[in-house]
Amino acid sequence: MFVTDIRKEFYDIVRVALLVSLDVDALCACKVLQALFHCDQVQYTLVPVKGWQDLGTAFLEHKEQFRYFVLINCGANVDLLETLQPEEETIFFICDTHRPVDVVNVYNDTQIKLLIKQDDDLGVPSYDDIFRDDEEEGGDQDSGNESDGSSEPSGKRRRFDEGAIERRIERQRARREWEARRREILFDYEQYEYHGTASAVVLFELAWVMSKDTKDMLWWAIIGLTDQWVHDRITHMKYVTDIAALQRHVSRHNHCNEDEDNSLSIDCMRICFEYDLRLSLYQHWSLYESICNSCYTLSTFKLWSIQGQKKLQEFLADMGMSQLQQKFNSMDIAIKENLRDVIEESSNKYGMKDIRIQTFGVHFGFKNKFLATDVVHAAAALLESVEKDESGTDNFIKALDCLSRSNLDQLHRGIELAKKKLMAIQQTVASCICTHLILSQGPFLYCCLMEGTPDVKLFSKPLALTLLCKYLLKSFARSTRNKRCKILPLVMAAPLDVEKGTVIVMGIPPECETSDKKNFFGRAFEKAAESTSSRTLHDNFDMSIIELKMQDRSKFLDALVTLLS
Repeated sequence: MFVTDIRKEFYDIVRVALLVSLDVDALCACKVLQALFHCDQVQYTLVPVKGWQDLGTAFLEHKEQFRYFVLINCGANVDLLETLQPEEETIFFICDTHRPVDVVNVYNDTQIKLLIKQDDDLGVPSYDDIFRDDEEEGGDQDSGNESDGSSEPSGKRRRFDEGAIERRIERQRARREWEARRREILFDYEQYEYHGTASAVVLFELAWVMSKDTKDMLWWAIIGLTDQWVHDRITHMKYVTDIAALQRHVSRHNHCNEDEDNSLSIDCMRICFEYDLRLSLYQHWSLYESICNSCYTLSTFKLWSIQGQKKLQEFLADMGMSQLQQKFNSMDIAIKENLRDVIEESSNKYGMKDIRIQTFGVHFGFKNKFLATDVVHAAAALLESVEKDESGTDNFIKALDCLSRSNLDQLHRGIELAKKKLMAIQQTVASCICTHLILSQGPFLYCCLMEGTPDVKLFSKPLALTLLCKYLLKSFARSTRNKRCKILPLVMAAPLDVEKGTVIVMGIPPECETSDKKNFFGRAFEKAAESTSSRTLHDNFDMSIIELKMQDRSKFLDALVTLLS
């Protein structure tokens, strides 16, 4: 059931278990909710959940102590009551970006409460199209024998029986038609996976409705939205629309603080709208390294080739700057002030007309400035850190900490990890394209990373693999001469657990300007695994990411090709 009054129906409750998925938007939504709970002294227990198995385990461990469960970025796209088998008094509040929302969750009025923006294009089928009451059917079966004890003549009774049988046949035919229509409606509704409004934005709007929103909450909402854009989950139009809505909140907060005495204090926080460069982490790196490791410039210049490197040198010469190899912080102030305009002017000559993008930046005092994309990369790198043998929970806590302005050391550490991750992605993209590892399988492109590939452990993590797929598909689409290959989706496999002999497999939609970011691989993976009895584990909250036994890879791929051809 959709919650219409988010304050009355959700917030005025007592003690809750907070189950949070492992992605940056979920972390930001969690921070907003924690701040609200702290305001009103609501007791909660926070549990990070990696996938469906974790969710089931967490529920079993906490179902005795808690009646209310809040699920962030998990639980909406499956029949949750069927999955978890809860007691009747248990209530789930689900704030999830995954679409489509399971129809049973939508129409359950008692135990499922959906904290989801209904102005998103949900397209939920009507109740009567997918649910049907069959109370009258029990009476139908006996109607042919109603007159068995009567004293009416047998001819009349036979005619009555024939009429009842005809009515029953007609009802069965109508039911079969309804079921066929239902299957068709559900197939159309469920075949594509996509994402709705960021959970952090939804929960920030709850805080705003309650007049408890702060600048920190607004900054977390901005990071949640930016995470969706960085990891290619929403369309450009959706991103720009949501940015505009958040910009109004930024203006409101800035206006409120204009007259305050502490507006220029040493620890003040200022959020500002930026029309900034699509260069990853450039304010914490040298400009040259940022250009080499950003998806937009990597794919445009084709930096894996000698020709691409020459083109880059020409571009840098055209800008006429001598300090490109220096750290951004060490560059002359005069150069930094004109940097965006200079880069934009040179970019236009090289066909990069959209090198700038709407985003937000934050100033903590006078010294620290971060763009929303910087924080997304840092939090994602901490969340999936493979540097030490730390547990997923430790990484979760560190990623959560880096979002607090009181813990900027953790944020800087995340930025350093993010740089290593982006360099690993750039090197892997260059390696895959130069060694022709991307193969056209007919209806999709396929690439498999081999065991022993540098940084292969990093790409066993979903967010890192998502970013690699995005970089690789964009770069391949720019480099191939085959027009058909430019509009194909990509299936990527990377080693997951060598001892168990498993790989992680991910599918992403085609790379094109008009892409609606709807992903059909979730259902396709399910059917391919089912038809070949491949040993798969569909544990990720994104249906387009699965775990597969290495020995079953060939038959699984063959089935996928057949299915999508």
